[in-house]
Amino acid sequence: MNVWSYFVRLRSTASLAVAAVALALLCAAGPAGATGDAARGQTLYKGCADCHSIAENGVGPMHKGVVGRKAGSVPGYDYSPDLKNSGIVWTEDNLDKWLTGPQAMVPETKMFFDVPDAQDRADIIAYLKEKAR
Repeated sequence: MNVWSYFVRLRSTASLAVAAVALALLCAAGPAGATGDAARGQTLYKGCADCHSIAENGVGPMHKGVVGRKAGSVPGYDYSPDLKNSGIVWTEDNLDKWLTGPQAMVPETKMFFDVPDAQDRADIIAYLKEKAR
């Protein structure tokens, strides 16, 4: 092997290693690679309050205890059959997917509102984790 071939192979290996480390760091950062700010999430959650509250069912189900809860399981709320039977558990990743596009996750759900910004989603999820126990 000549020096040039060795250099190209070494450079390719190093590039792969750097890419692998970067990917690992992004995955470790949580939903959509963003770290949530619960205080900002509380402010953003006011936009959710047209349908939801932490402690009471309304147009949408209450959010108290949502992180870790099985979808469609809040007593007294009339869920769509598809959401109730989805088998989804509200992990941070599933909440992130849900807020990105609920209709894409469960086509016949009642929820139609999405949160397109990854940082906004991360902040709302941080608030739900912190305040909705």
